[in-house]
Amino acid sequence: MGIVMGPNQYGKAEVRIVSVNKDTPRHTIKDLNVSTSLRGDLDAVHLTGDNSNCLPTDTQKNTVYAFAKEAPIGEIEDFALRLGRHFVNTAEGITGARILIDEYSWERIPVGGTGHDHSFARSTDEKRTTAVTIDGDKAHVVSGLKDLVVLKSTGSEFWGYPKDKYTTLAETDDRILATAVTARWRYLGTDLDWGKSFESVRATMLEAFATTHSLALQQSLYEMGKQVLDAHPEVAEVRLSLPNKHHFLVDLKPFGLDNDNEVFYAADRPYGLIEGTVLRDDVDPAPQAWYSLAEF
Repeated sequence: MGIVMGPNQYGKAEVRIVSVNKDTPRHTIKDLNVSTSLRGDLDAVHLTGDNSNCLPTDTQKNTVYAFAKEAPIGEIEDFALRLGRHFVNTAEGITGARILIDEYSWERIPVGGTGHDHSFARSTDEKRTTAVTIDGDKAHVVSGLKDLVVLKSTGSEFWGYPKDKYTTLAETDDRILATAVTARWRYLGTDLDWGKSFESVRATMLEAFATTHSLALQQSLYEMGKQVLDAHPEVAEVRLSLPNKHHFLVDLKPFGLDNDNEVFYAADRPYGLIEGTVLRDDVDPAPQAWYSLAEF
């Protein structure tokens, strides 16, 4: 029996960086969490501890900070592409790189009805994401978002499901539907207006969630992905993870009160977890774009 080294990568995880652009009195900030991973001719470091092709993870961290100073960060996709290509083009034995970035959102604090020039408040827990993979001379971009919490107070049903001796859930034709959206979508190219595309994809998903009369969260997932692909030819596929944030109707009968879908108990766990991929049937898969990423 032979034993060999399989696929591997290494890098620096979760480099926290806040960059302030002070070119004008009205400052802008970029608040990022950056993770780098490198792949290539790395058998020797695993098998014998030969570090000749092992660019230190500390160097990778320093490169992130230096790149933020040497040029404006800009859109996270462009920043990740620059970092990934730099490592592949300059590091001995490195043939591939994956750069993950989460971007945190800040809004200007209003003062006298106008956003302040240099004071900000964290606006939401939602994060914009990108996962850029450099594979030799090829590049893949998978962008997305996570922790986008949405809720419908009606327009959702759930009935007609199988029942057995362990089933206690009552059918309903009117329920709250809530979830925290994690979405990733793979782009077909690398020369795009990333910010414009992100805002449009996000708005399309939100509109689909709001307007779909849902008989199941799975139906909402499909419509969210389908409408993104219908409206965005630059996107090849959409992967969604939707935890069902259950809201259970509170029994108010002991208090002599009716509860016509007005008072609920919001449970944090356990929760249903609905996940899936919506994709074009005429686009080739790109497994390298998703290598080592969470499936959904």
